[in-house]
Amino acid sequence: MAWYDESVFYHIYPLGLTGAPAQNDYGEVVHRLPKLLPWIDHIKEIGCNAIYIGPLFESVGHGYETTDYRTLDRRLGDNDDLKEFVRTCHEKGVRVIFDGVFNHTGRDFFAFKDLQKNRENSQYKDWYCNVNFGGNNEYNDGFSYDNWGGYNLLVKLNQWNPQVKDYIYDVIRFWVSEFDIDGIRLDAADVLDFDFMKGMRQVANEVKPDFWLMGEVIHGEYTRWVNSETLHSVTNYNLNKALWSGCNEHNFFEIAHTVKRLYDMGGCHYRNLELYSFADNHDVERIASKIINKDHLGVIYTLMYTLPGIPSIYYGSEFGIEGKKEQGSDASLRPHLELSDYADAMTDNPLTALIAKLGSIHQAQKALCYGEYKELLLTNRQYAFARCYENEDVITAVNNDEQSTTLHIPYQGPKTQFKGALSGKDYMVQNGSIEITLDACGGDILI
Repeated sequence: MAWYDESVFYHIYPLGLTGAPAQNDYGEVVHRLPKLLPWIDHIKEIGCNAIYIGPLFESVGHGYETTDYRTLDRRLGDNDDLKEFVRTCHEKGVRVIFDGVFNHTGRDFFAFKDLQKNRENSQYKDWYCNVNFGGNNEYNDGFSYDNWGGYNLLVKLNQWNPQVKDYIYDVIRFWVSEFDIDGIRLDAADVLDFDFMKGMRQVANEVKPDFWLMGEVIHGEYTRWVNSETLHSVTNYNLNKALWSGCNEHNFFEIAHTVKRLYDMGGCHYRNLELYSFADNHDVERIASKIINKDHLGVIYTLMYTLPGIPSIYYGSEFGIEGKKEQGSDASLRPHLELSDYADAMTDNPLTALIAKLGSIHQAQKALCYGEYKELLLTNRQYAFARCYENEDVITAVNNDEQSTTLHIPYQGPKTQFKGALSGKDYMVQNGSIEITLDACGGDILI
């Protein structure tokens, strides 16, 4: 059992949350990161005990075109600010993982600048993929190269080059020694070389006990990445899509089928996959904008916190804020927020209060962290399942119908009575069944 097994994450995109300029003019350092210190108490209040933050390091724009892996982006502050942020998190019992952008660098990265200057004679010409001095690009470099996603702003690193590997591995060691982080989220892990990642895992095993590697993977068989030699976890985009689509279409079968497929993929225990669950993030539209009936938000979060996986909240979504991609830009997904504008959210916003309650329940119930998944009841509009661990069963029941419903949930486990963690109701097991009445677009967690 490691710390991340029992974690509830809060995801911060710092350039957005702090209101940093969209472009880096490489001017004076502006200390915006300390603005996030008050957020740590808020993060704990809503039931989170870990933070995924990034990108953090010097870049020219959105943060994923890295200029310097060892220096905090001057739009956020300096390295002392970052040390203080992590130290304060740890002091308050909150773990911290950084965003690791190791598939590509920006064009202002020292190795690429040397390549521009010295061309064929650059000692770094083999640091990037498929550099062709007979080609050109929109920047008129006089050469072409592989990029990420069709963007020449993002120059693909040659992860098969031992010098590149050693450089990145040393960056990881530096982040641990300098900032004392607890793990890394690997950007674009689905296009990283597997041997490159296996080398990272060896470094992770060396630098700190239970140092966590979580990869961004959109599609594919997650077990290719999540195993004892490569990563500890990946993003669960399969479940993410099923959660909002299943509720929008009143089709819990989609969610249950997705869970079963992942369960089968992970072998006898779905939890072995340790997938990172989310309702939204900095790359996808806010769940409050994608869901047709806003009353389904509570159902979605109840499922996300109780199905197998490590749950996470993207900053601002605990308040139900909306955000859609506009003209191909992600800027509206990454807004500047002031915590003071949400000072009364815990009392005035039912969604915030629910998410806080779900975080508390998840941390308190070992079955939600380690338990085997058992489907108990499934219709288009109602869904119930158990998480079973050491004779401590937790049952989740949800209703996405626009009217209340009464269910009779079959149960053959060791418990004879349950307490509704959300409703406060008492439930008895009678003749192998639990009778439960759920509100319209509601749910309960039986503990």
